[in-house]
Amino acid sequence: MAHIWQALRSGEWLTASRVRAYCLILLALAGLAVVGWIALSHDLVDRNGKPIGTDFSSFYAAGALALEGRAADAYNMALHHARERQLFGPDTPFYSWLYPPSFFLVAAPLALLPYALALAAWQGLTFAFYLAVVGAILRPARQQHGAIGRLWLPVAVAFPAVFINLGHGQNGFLSAALLGAALVVLPRRPLVAGVLFGLLSYKPQFALVLPLALVAAGQWRTFFSAGLTVIVLVGASAALFGVDAWTAFFASTEISRKVLLEEGNVGFEKLQSAFAAIRLWGGGVTPAYMAQTAVSVLTVAATAWVWHASRDHAVKAALLIAATALASPHVLDYDLMLLAPALAFFVAFVAARPDARFGDYEISLLAFVWIAPLLSRSIAGVSYIPLGLFAELAFCALVLRRAALDRASHALGAPRVAQA
Repeated sequence: MAHIWQALRSGEWLTASRVRAYCLILLALAGLAVVGWIALSHDLVDRNGKPIGTDFSSFYAAGALALEGRAADAYNMALHHARERQLFGPDTPFYSWLYPPSFFLVAAPLALLPYALALAAWQGLTFAFYLAVVGAILRPARQQHGAIGRLWLPVAVAFPAVFINLGHGQNGFLSAALLGAALVVLPRRPLVAGVLFGLLSYKPQFALVLPLALVAAGQWRTFFSAGLTVIVLVGASAALFGVDAWTAFFASTEISRKVLLEEGNVGFEKLQSAFAAIRLWGGGVTPAYMAQTAVSVLTVAATAWVWHASRDHAVKAALLIAATALASPHVLDYDLMLLAPALAFFVAFVAARPDARFGDYEISLLAFVWIAPLLSRSIAGVSYIPLGLFAELAFCALVLRRAALDRASHALGAPRVAQA
């Protein structure tokens, strides 16, 4: 036992060869699953009656309605489901459309293509964007440390949330890429960063932490650039798809909140938040909201403090991304794609330190955060353990500890410099 704990503490168990081997094993298993899934499907509908890409069928149906001038109908569950059944067969399950009308700017062009091509283009382009952003985050570390340069790509490709996002045809790649790209360019191009932040507004539940972090850091140009981008997106979508689409969206949010979040229609085991954990354990809606409020307030406050006090952009970026997921009550397992750029920023932060060393248990903890998306849904469904939430909490605690140590080292260094 002492040897196991020592290995976990030092991280010596996770060698470069093991990292590569684990990634290749996951990729091989995922590849076999995808090939089998598609081979056993008929007309892009699997043996369970679900369209290949599942959730993407909702995007495609909503985009088709928007192209017909019926964007508001996407927020009517009966009408939206009718279009899904028309496209994919009468036994197609209902996949809801919860996004603001600004996301029609993506869904409508995709609906111009045949479904298979639209799905391939959507997942392929956003996946390439995600990989490019992770590569950009780690560029200095890749140049300085050969192991990072050799391993970053298989680790990014085999990140388990990638497989979840691919299976659902979801937007996790895009969310992770936009947030990561905005933080990459923020120090040099704050206005561009604001535009990228604003483009993420199709996920309004991710807006709890970001504005206050920007204010705490005095990033006013980015703050106003993001706000202006949101206004432009709202105006463009209203002009193209009708003001009634926005009216229908706001009217649908109450039903969505009750059915999908509070009643857990999507399954509490799929949600990775404090709210979902309380509901998973049998708690009522009020205690769940109280727990989520406490977590959100503490997360926002801690992130604002780090963004105000820390000098290191990478540690601030890592915390902001992880906190964005942790502070929201509506985070699904494919949204854990956000952890990929967060992990990349943390590795970049450590690699830039003079000693370039991970602390006690940090490597083992990072490995846990990396693998958590693969197991979070199944473990929560069987044992009621919200593994995804624990991974978010653990990573935020890790980054906060590093930020506090970094600030303390600067505080100790200042008198010494003055004496010298």
